[in-house]
Amino acid sequence: MHNYLDLSLIEINKLLKEKKITPKDLVEEAFERIESNKDLNCFITLNKEEALKQAEELENKEVDSLTFGIPIALKDNILTKGLRTTAASKILENFDPIYDADVVERIKAANMIIIGKTNMDEFAMGSSNRTSFFGPVKNPWNETRVPGGSSGGSAAAVSKRIIPFALGTDTGGSIRQPASFCGIVGLKPTYGRVSRYGLIAFGSSLDQIGPMTKNVYENAVLLNTICGKSEKDLTSVETNEDFTRLIGEKIDGMKIAIPNFYVSNAIDKEIKDKLNEVIEILKKHNCTIDYVDINYIDKAVPLYQIIAMGEASSNLARFDGIRYGYSYENPKDIEDLYLKTRKIGFGDEVKRRIMIGSYLLSGKNAKLYYNKALEIRDDMRKSFLETFKNYDLVIGPNNTTVAYELDKGLDDAIKSFMDDVLTIPVNMAGLPGMSIPIGFNSENLPIGMQIIGAPFEEAKMYQLASFVEKELNLDLNPNGGEKHD
Repeated sequence: MHNYLDLSLIEINKLLKEKKITPKDLVEEAFERIESNKDLNCFITLNKEEALKQAEELENKEVDSLTFGIPIALKDNILTKGLRTTAASKILENFDPIYDADVVERIKAANMIIIGKTNMDEFAMGSSNRTSFFGPVKNPWNETRVPGGSSGGSAAAVSKRIIPFALGTDTGGSIRQPASFCGIVGLKPTYGRVSRYGLIAFGSSLDQIGPMTKNVYENAVLLNTICGKSEKDLTSVETNEDFTRLIGEKIDGMKIAIPNFYVSNAIDKEIKDKLNEVIEILKKHNCTIDYVDINYIDKAVPLYQIIAMGEASSNLARFDGIRYGYSYENPKDIEDLYLKTRKIGFGDEVKRRIMIGSYLLSGKNAKLYYNKALEIRDDMRKSFLETFKNYDLVIGPNNTTVAYELDKGLDDAIKSFMDDVLTIPVNMAGLPGMSIPIGFNSENLPIGMQIIGAPFEEAKMYQLASFVEKELNLDLNPNGGEKHD
């Protein structure tokens, strides 16, 4: 087996232009790597026949972009016409969409090749990838550990170099947390930067599709491909910029804020130590580092529970056994059809969130809880925006811990959300957030740092991220236990 997929995007592109390799070589290697890494359980559905056909068609075309002929995997809550899309749920186990999501249309227009659909937490509800109907994904750095969630399949596949590019979705940290756990770069774009049309919705005011890659530059290239305004998503915005344009630029003079909440939280000491090493590097390059307070950031988790569960209960009401998806056979009546379809079709975590969300939206509860949560969320967003009047970027740890054991007990409802205590505020405020690797702990597990920007300031985030990446120069290719530092 060749190792073309271990090369950088620029190196692959050069080989394609020189006709030393073909898109088919890349696709065949990707499927060989999927086969040899089946135990990771990264994929739910493969697109082998169509991918090879597309690769052969591209052989006679001119290589006209960096993304030409590059294999990509999509999280399985992004609709793909004619390719099964399950959201990792029994209720959509055999669902074949009749149209492509906006991001899929953009990927196809860029001559990228969709390899398959990646495993995830059911309906993106979870932070471990253990709620999937199709079984959990394993972390490529240590297969006894979780990859993070809910975009765990995408993160693990990129980390293991099965594919160079993947898309994930992020409602409360579901791109950044698995990126951190698996040692890759993951970006949640500004709300509206990427069209949500064709995304199976979880929390409509929080969801965003974003790129997951092995390095910063390639992340920016993929964002260039998928972003932009769509008439089918009225929250999407026009984009006329190159997100790679500031990569390599000096960071001297940058003003960077660290929320006090992010360092006062119960964060693993080894994570704090790695973050402090980065802070010292930034100071040596004349960056100003200040610790700041952001209003209500400590209330982000309960706010998220109210808003996300409320929106989930509404969004998932469409799965009733009548329109599409799993339908219970031989029901006594229409009510029995609804009850049995949803009881059997949804997993426990999804049902729990639907029930709580329905309660929060019922009667006076909507005013008491949901509407109040929206008001507080708006105040938190305003506090973030005030911070960005004085600072270029915000940084902090991405997680309180590194990847934990797969067999760790699924604790109570409140604790399950604490995995995302440092990532949820970004979604609440509609801001862009990114996780980049900054080192490893004593057990050789990756540690990620979070970079947060003002709305639509992704290019500035890539500027800082690329600097840190170059300074640290980490070996981020999992290789069976060799020590990294």
